[in-house]
Amino acid sequence: MLKLKNGIAWLFCLALTWLPLGSLQAAELPLNMTRGATVTSEKVYDLHMLIFYVCVVIGILVFGTMFYSLLKHRKSRGHAPAQFHESTKVEIAWTVIPLAILIAMAVPATIVLKEMHDTSDSELSILITGWRWYWEYEYMDTGVKFYSYLSTPQEAITNLIPKGEHYLREVDAPLVLPVNKKIRFLFTSADVQHAWWVPDLGFKRDAIPGFINEDWAIIKTPGVYRGACAELCGVNHGFMPIEVHAVSEAEFADWLAKQQAQKTTS
Repeated sequence: MLKLKNGIAWLFCLALTWLPLGSLQAAELPLNMTRGATVTSEKVYDLHMLIFYVCVVIGILVFGTMFYSLLKHRKSRGHAPAQFHESTKVEIAWTVIPLAILIAMAVPATIVLKEMHDTSDSELSILITGWRWYWEYEYMDTGVKFYSYLSTPQEAITNLIPKGEHYLREVDAPLVLPVNKKIRFLFTSADVQHAWWVPDLGFKRDAIPGFINEDWAIIKTPGVYRGACAELCGVNHGFMPIEVHAVSEAEFADWLAKQQAQKTTS
């Protein structure tokens, strides 16, 4: 019996010891939520891991207690079932404790949720319009607007040439964004319902005809981030990818100036 108690205590301590180490390794697991490259995505990831570990501890306590009770109080050891009807103290405890845990998890979740919908004080606004089957990007108040189409060759789709590294995830005109600036995104559609989704940016928003949805992001790390339409929108739904190029503020200013110059000359 002493060995059983020591074994349960050892497993519980091992789990608690693993939690900080697990948070460092979890981001590398392919099945876990992506940490992303924005302020919002990191907060969502940290919240996800916090609640996950809370659930792990609860699972260890509940199942540890259950298996301990099954082993210690089994009939073969001469134990008879207890005869009782109710216990006010137990009922209060199993009501108050889960309620306290839920409130403790709801508070940080509500804070993050409110921050995710706060698009105030944005430094750049972009209108994103879904079409069958491509995207239109308009940098508001700059005069820059263009369409973004799938650039994968048709020969690759029909298996006439080898498929490239970014098969069906590459476009002819990517969305270029500056890092370390709060960007406000506005979403709508010109025909049917679409959904703009880039996992590394930490959000997905529906693009609905006649409606405007919005979100925001502050991209922390330069790079190329890819996504796709996440709403079944027709026969070519799988052929309207999203490609985001996050660059420095200086590179973005140069790119924007070139786009404006091209619009002026054309």
